[in-house]
Amino acid sequence: MYDIIKDIWTFIQTEILGMQWLNRLIGSGLELLGLDIESRIGGSVHFFIYDVIKIMILLTLLIYMIGFIQSYFPPDRTKKIIGRYKGIVANSIAALMGTVTPFCSCASIPIFIGFTNAGLPLGVTFSFLISSPMVDIGSLILLMSIFGWKVAVVYVFLGLVIAVVGGTFIEKLHMEDQIILDVPKESMVELLAEGMTLKERLFYAWERVYYTVKKVFPYVLIGVGIGAIIHNWLPEVWVMQSLGNGNPFGVIIATIIGAPMYADIFGCIPIAQALLEKGALLGVVLSFMMAVTTLSLPSIIMLKKVLKTKLLAIFIVICVVGIIMVGYAFNILQMWLV
Repeated sequence: MYDIIKDIWTFIQTEILGMQWLNRLIGSGLELLGLDIESRIGGSVHFFIYDVIKIMILLTLLIYMIGFIQSYFPPDRTKKIIGRYKGIVANSIAALMGTVTPFCSCASIPIFIGFTNAGLPLGVTFSFLISSPMVDIGSLILLMSIFGWKVAVVYVFLGLVIAVVGGTFIEKLHMEDQIILDVPKESMVELLAEGMTLKERLFYAWERVYYTVKKVFPYVLIGVGIGAIIHNWLPEVWVMQSLGNGNPFGVIIATIIGAPMYADIFGCIPIAQALLEKGALLGVVLSFMMAVTTLSLPSIIMLKKVLKTKLLAIFIVICVVGIIMVGYAFNILQMWLV
């Protein structure tokens, strides 16, 4: 029985989530066109086409599903749900709600502003702000398709821990005076109407698909392109020396490099996958992903409009320290997870 369940799960992970059938199909098509997919150029083309199509299929399906779920949780309704709880329980619920929201920090900030204006406690809103871009459902499923369920589950769990602990810490500091209440109108979140019909919710979900795909598609192309170069052209020895066991500071370097960059989980995954296959440690590539999705320079600029410098600095420090700790934890656990 165990073997049957294991075989079914392997099929789901490789053929449905990983879409290896698509990989084989594209490879066969390129070979029919006379391209050697074992060569550097052929391998790069194969990697690029396969990853772009796979990511866009997953992206479309996930955003539609999450957009539909999100239509049931406007900020006022979320406030009512979270308002029933106090302390770490409220922070945990807010962090979990962050898993069904947009895929990048810039898209999460307007919702964060809406929650703040709705009167939710500061620590609770920050638990949401940390978890939303870092550990959404999209990252869970996409990580599962690339790295396996163990890595995906531990990644999401540790991300939620960062969100809950970080939000709780900020709550204890009582820094409500660090919020800038005069929020620009264009930064306000569009409140979802209560009592939407099923047709309206389905339409809203398609709107989210269109908006998100239009926004992230260039970054998917860039990310997959960089991944293809790393996968087929970057010397494996260099990657292992810089980001492998030979460099104990690899996690810190990856976090610092990733923080200013702007992308989402879908643009980061191909780069992380290529680096891991070249010999980079698991914690290094995942800390890079976390930093890019959580602490991009555009999101920090947006947050500066609603947070005073002191609170913004504390938010950045909490995220950086948490990401570095998660990175080293994955390095230690790598032999059991991969």
